[in-house]
Amino acid sequence: MKQFIYVMCFLMAFSCSEKKENSTETTIEKAQRIHEDVITIDTHNDINIKNFTDSVNYTQNLETQVNLPKMKDGGLDVTWLIVYTGQDTLTDEGYAKAKENALQKFDAIHKLCEEIAPDQIGLALSSSDVREIIGSGKKAAMIGVENAYPIGKDMSQFKTYYDLGARYISLAHNGHSQFSDSNTGEADDKWLHNGLSDLGKEAVIEMNKLGIMIDVSHPSKEAMKQMIALSKAPIIASHSSARALCDHSRNLDDEQLMLMKENGGVVQTVAFSSYLNTKKHDARAAYMKSIYQKVADSLGIDWYERSQFSSLTEAEKEAFMENYPKVLKLGKELVKDKTDAPAAVNVADFVDHIDYMVKLIGIDHVGISSDFDGGGGIEGWNDASETFNVTLELVERGYTHEEIAKLWGGNLLRVLDEVQAIAKKIGDS
Repeated sequence: MKQFIYVMCFLMAFSCSEKKENSTETTIEKAQRIHEDVITIDTHNDINIKNFTDSVNYTQNLETQVNLPKMKDGGLDVTWLIVYTGQDTLTDEGYAKAKENALQKFDAIHKLCEEIAPDQIGLALSSSDVREIIGSGKKAAMIGVENAYPIGKDMSQFKTYYDLGARYISLAHNGHSQFSDSNTGEADDKWLHNGLSDLGKEAVIEMNKLGIMIDVSHPSKEAMKQMIALSKAPIIASHSSARALCDHSRNLDDEQLMLMKENGGVVQTVAFSSYLNTKKHDARAAYMKSIYQKVADSLGIDWYERSQFSSLTEAEKEAFMENYPKVLKLGKELVKDKTDAPAAVNVADFVDHIDYMVKLIGIDHVGISSDFDGGGGIEGWNDASETFNVTLELVERGYTHEEIAKLWGGNLLRVLDEVQAIAKKIGDS
């Protein structure tokens, strides 16, 4: 009994000592400790296959917003690399061309993890893979598919994509696909399916069977509601924010957010300037327009407005996205000392959306994404090397270690586990 009392006294003394020590910890030190301890997951990073070669790749600190040196510098553990294909005609010819593009991106990601840098990054297919890879001291890659358009009408391709490592798929992007209406239909109120097509409804069932998370960031609101009604598993929005704070069709309104909560899913708040604060974004964009054009001209680079994107060829889009971070970086350097420059959308604006959604639907249903190398990036989190700044802002707002762990990836991995468990249950029945 006496020995037990001694042990209890020691534990109490140690606990008091630890509290005293932590009471002297600065906010930055606390944020650094938490950032190092939690698994940080960014669910949406686009890629260009030109950066996955033997001579040019993610082991180098390229101009890309995401690469291994930047991930290490910023303490970003997991990057979801995206197999993205732009929307084209709903024809066999269009599907075939898109399929080739998608497979090239799958190949690029596998090459990075299996040939170029297997000692630095591994491909994760489950939450246990993530923890094992991170525990071994490496970074982890996961694969998301933005736009199921390349699948065509061959439903067996969902299994092919799953076998290649896809763990979430969006049924549409900018423009209505053969599976689903897109949020872009809101602009002119023109819809192809009034939500999901019959093929899209089959796709939801198929993804449930396989254990692929359904991503609703780009499909229309009606399509999203139909997906939730059909799905036996929770769904995700891989890169969307709160429409109540920024009225953009890519964001989720309160009704959609509540549906995500009821479904058990997660909304990955996105660090995309124009989806966070329209007023600040527009003022800054108008000011920077001529600056970026001058930078592009000086480099001999073609430069386009976002509104021109839909009219570009795939080659023009690829070239633009490759040069985009370089032009932005140089443009920002040119104006950093200018007192008349409007404030840029920043990490505080980003966390405002996290705050809003946490308050509305709860800490278990909110996560984090950037859309790096696809147009994302804000002041303070403009590439993976600045990832810590997000954690710092969360700590400054009073989020606990446990809450930050959920936001940075715990919620997303919980959904993935549930989706895969439901698939197993379906398979066993």
